[in-house]
Amino acid sequence: MKRDALIASFLRRLGYGDAVVSPLAQDASFRRYLRITGGPRPAVLMDAPPPEDIAGFVRIDAHLAAAGLSVPEILGVDEAAGLLLEEDLGDDLFPAVADWESMFDAAVDTLVAMQRVAPPSGLPDWQAPQMSATAQGTLLDWWWPAMFGAPAPEAARRDLAQALGDLLAPVAAGPVGFVHRDFFAGNLIWLPERDGMRRVGVLDFQGAGLGHPAYDLVSLVQDARRDFPPGLPERAVARYLRARPELDGPAFEVAFVACAAQRHLRVAAQWVRLARRDGRPAYLAYGPRTWRLLGEALQHPAAAPLARAMDRWIPIEHRANPPEPGA
Repeated sequence: MKRDALIASFLRRLGYGDAVVSPLAQDASFRRYLRITGGPRPAVLMDAPPPEDIAGFVRIDAHLAAAGLSVPEILGVDEAAGLLLEEDLGDDLFPAVADWESMFDAAVDTLVAMQRVAPPSGLPDWQAPQMSATAQGTLLDWWWPAMFGAPAPEAARRDLAQALGDLLAPVAAGPVGFVHRDFFAGNLIWLPERDGMRRVGVLDFQGAGLGHPAYDLVSLVQDARRDFPPGLPERAVARYLRARPELDGPAFEVAFVACAAQRHLRVAAQWVRLARRDGRPAYLAYGPRTWRLLGEALQHPAAAPLARAMDRWIPIEHRANPPEPGA
């Protein structure tokens, strides 16, 4: 059965046979989202054909709802087909709303609440080995050959792997808990009619894992897709640390820098993979900001192992999107 016919059959079974289906969004995976109007209630269809993970979304949605967070109510699911119908939380993604201070205060409170609840069983690790491996994969297997026109030398692979291991040692030594892994403005919806942290609708959490709490805070305040008003990231970090006095402040700062350097390195190269492998060149527009954020992270003493390796193998002038094919 073709995908469109499969979707139509799924919607009919849920009472949405006469509803209007319109494109809503596609993220950096192979999932896409469709807005469903004219049915029993406004809804969004997640179309996530295998090997995308519908079961993980269902399980984590239930976990976060039980913790008191605003996540979409699930209206119907066909895990085998990779189809899920969920509550439509609206269009007020954080980037579309102007009141950044109120939103970031609520987002920080949401993050703290999410991290304080014991994580569900079965989450994959998102710790130093996995963080290192993914950064090496996007940088060396995709960005490097696109930039230099040849595979990465084995010596560079060994050196950068060692540097990432040294960089992430403080992450490996730190606390471990629930990590959303993409807790940034584009996955947060502002719901001002709700109270407290429930004013933050949380989306796109199916990739959650077990890792260091600094990772999600980095994702929030050092967004590769947008700049924030001056002082807003510092305000958010201070609010977070006040809410979590049990954390060792200096150790957390070091882990924060390590998470920032790893994330920006991985994502700067990931834009290239999305463009070259998946045919989504629009993501390259975020490359300059991501490389700038990486450069800022590398200036911190905690990032010295990676900074030294980068200086040996990737000159400053090459820390950018690679040239277009054939240029």
